[in-house]
Amino acid sequence: MREELKMQKEIIPIPQTKRLFDYQGGIGSRRRVAAYARVSTDLEEQFTSYEAQIDYYTKYIGARADWEFVDVYTDEGITGTSVKKRDGFRNMIADAKAGKIDLIITKSVSRFARNTVDSLTTIRELKEYDVEIYFEKENIWTFDSKGELLITIMSSLAQEESRSISENTAWGRRKQFSDGKFSVAYSTFLGYEKGPDGTLVVNEEEAKVVRKIYGLFLEGNNPTKIARMLQELGYKSPMGRKTWHPGTVRSILTNEKYKGDALLQKGYTEDFLTKKYVKNQGELQQFYVKNSHEAIIDPVVFDFVQMEMKRKKKGSGRLFSGKVICGDCGGYYGPKVWNSTDKYRKVIYQCNDKYGKRHKGLEEKETADQEIMDRDTADQEKRSFCQTPHKTEEELKEAVIKKMNILFARRDRIVETFEQIHGTVFSTDSLEERRDQLETSKDKIQNSIDSLIRKNAAQALDQEEYQREYDRLFDKLEKKMAALEIVKGEIYEKRLRKMKAEEFMELLQNQIKEKAEPINEFDEELFRKTVDHLTVHRDGQIKVTFKDGTEL
Repeated sequence: MREELKMQKEIIPIPQTKRLFDYQGGIGSRRRVAAYARVSTDLEEQFTSYEAQIDYYTKYIGARADWEFVDVYTDEGITGTSVKKRDGFRNMIADAKAGKIDLIITKSVSRFARNTVDSLTTIRELKEYDVEIYFEKENIWTFDSKGELLITIMSSLAQEESRSISENTAWGRRKQFSDGKFSVAYSTFLGYEKGPDGTLVVNEEEAKVVRKIYGLFLEGNNPTKIARMLQELGYKSPMGRKTWHPGTVRSILTNEKYKGDALLQKGYTEDFLTKKYVKNQGELQQFYVKNSHEAIIDPVVFDFVQMEMKRKKKGSGRLFSGKVICGDCGGYYGPKVWNSTDKYRKVIYQCNDKYGKRHKGLEEKETADQEIMDRDTADQEKRSFCQTPHKTEEELKEAVIKKMNILFARRDRIVETFEQIHGTVFSTDSLEERRDQLETSKDKIQNSIDSLIRKNAAQALDQEEYQREYDRLFDKLEKKMAALEIVKGEIYEKRLRKMKAEEFMELLQNQIKEKAEPINEFDEELFRKTVDHLTVHRDGQIKVTFKDGTEL
């Protein structure tokens, strides 16, 4: 009875509802098919290939009775190491996920992606939506049992190919840099165009805009204000647009190519897959090419602008930021807000280091004499080493107006004196002669060092004697180089003072021609053009130093 009650095994077949692929390009039901074509360079022959691919896949898909043509998705002139910037690719994937595509045909794995991760991720993602990919060149169908293994191998090979291309390109570029060769994006590089020999040639119309930008900055305007002024004047940006951005102005003001030099290898591609471009901060060798092309801006003017930009960076953007110096410690005055939350709110200027790092560690530096100082006095010194008082903006403006009127009252005599002495006061002839002598001497010592090294490599010298001679020559070389740098600095400073003085004298001459009246109100533009800096002393007196060096 028990045996009769036993459940008998029953097998019930479930009919097949879908047919397997034979991987010869066909299935029983009609499939919606799309193609993907990509060309990765801007070369003319590649564009021809691009058009050919579209034509080929349109006919290829249309020729199959069991395939329904959807579209040919394309990306033109885009590299294949990442899918992020490939709009055609992303649109195709979106349509596939939306159920509009059953099969995607592409020429090869390398045309689909050169990034193994992107390739496999996309294939597996599309599998979840029952979308297959056919790689024609490799004859790989991703629904085939061996498809993913082959895809992994082929994608890795494609990725290594991309790495090799990237490394070869980078090597070629660095070789060009070491030879002093470079190129720029001429269509967006204001002031220059490509010459017949591939070098930078000045575009005079655009160069006028560059000179205007430097001129506006030297008048005391910051990049934000310059951008606004350029828009008002109707100048076109490097991109040919009416809108100017402060960052664009700042880039033009700091690009050494405008003084005729070129710093090469400013940045590099950190990862050949992501194409992430980063600033070179010493990771790779750089090359500085002097006098590589015609300058638009005088090198002295360019270097002065860099100094001014660094100085202004310390300020907050207010009128007197970076313009007022402490008579005690030589540091800059900065703006401070008093009573910031009530109706008595007031902006004052005081030494930035009044209670700061310049005066820390005083106890460690005390001498035997300081140890017997009165403790109250010592404590006061520790709290506030600088005894210079704070100043309001109105007090600073008043001092500038007063000193300007004194200066302008003497302008005839100042201009006459300048014309008599500027030829000798600003002459750099003797300094340049000294510079040339030092450079000649430096080269001779360097040649002696090179000769000594070659001699030691060619024959066995006494190494102790060799080292002594090498150290002697090297010490001599270092001294010559130090002296050379000092002389070069003096030449630069003299040229800079001459430039500032000549601009200042031009302004005074205009004042004489126009018979300008005494100043009653503070003129910000005139202040920026004439005043170099102000110095506040302990007794509260303010010394104004003008750009020609005159101090009042």
